[in-house]
Amino acid sequence: MGRKDKIDIATGVIVINKHEGVTSHRIVQILRRLYDTPRIGHTGTLDPMATGVLPILVGRAVKASDFLVAEDKEYVCEMTLGLTTDTDDITGEVLTTSENIPAESEVVQAALSFIGDIEQIPPMYSAIKVGGRKLVDLAREGITVERKSRSVTIKAIDIEKINDRVYKMRIECSKGTYIRTLCHDIGEKLGCGAVMSALERTKSGSFTLLQSHTVEELEALSIEERAALVKPTEELFSDCPAVTVNDFYAKLIRGGTELYQKKLGCEYEIGTYVRIRHNGVFIALGQVAEFESGSAVRPVKLFVL
Repeated sequence: MGRKDKIDIATGVIVINKHEGVTSHRIVQILRRLYDTPRIGHTGTLDPMATGVLPILVGRAVKASDFLVAEDKEYVCEMTLGLTTDTDDITGEVLTTSENIPAESEVVQAALSFIGDIEQIPPMYSAIKVGGRKLVDLAREGITVERKSRSVTIKAIDIEKINDRVYKMRIECSKGTYIRTLCHDIGEKLGCGAVMSALERTKSGSFTLLQSHTVEELEALSIEERAALVKPTEELFSDCPAVTVNDFYAKLIRGGTELYQKKLGCEYEIGTYVRIRHNGVFIALGQVAEFESGSAVRPVKLFVL
């Protein structure tokens, strides 16, 4: 088997159930070896202490990463009250402690008050880059820089008391939400401080734990068996409407030409991403834009040449 055949043996997404104690980058390195291809990427970083759903892009699907803008997430986390650290989680250096732990009703009320559109300041211990360097690398050097707040959406919070200091929360939120920061902000509102003491991502976009595989499971399979587990790239865009094109239009799409909605028989809003399908196959991601002669679907990324 030639190198090109090995690279193209699988294209799509494999959902990993990340184990604790490894970085997302380390998972990518392992998958590069298991699928024998350098074309591996992930759709959202999980902290080393976190576990759960980590969608991994394989082969040509890596090109999809820049367009996964609307992925909602679901997490189950543990929040410990009466403590703050420099990382906002239990692994960091302790900054403050408190014995003034609020009653359960007050904790629940404070947590639920964060449901909706909120502003978060990304933690220093994060993978966000400032001036070309990751914040976490700067933090490890003892450098703190100003971070701009970001708008995120908390869609739902279910909270359960484990003991006086520890609460379990199930959180539905938008992409880009930091659960560590949410725990910190809840603790700040309560006046006693709080850290994230455990985290599991249970859902990312349409992918769930039920669809996931551990690294150990994949290690035990042949490369052909692993390839069979890779889901189609199209599933990354399952929330986008589909547009089916004929042979002539498919040729135009592959050449980068926009197709006017009136010719396609659709009327999607400007900015809408659409799945472009030909002969039952997802060939490209398109986006509706306004042109001189009207609105049209323009190809933004080809997945089948």
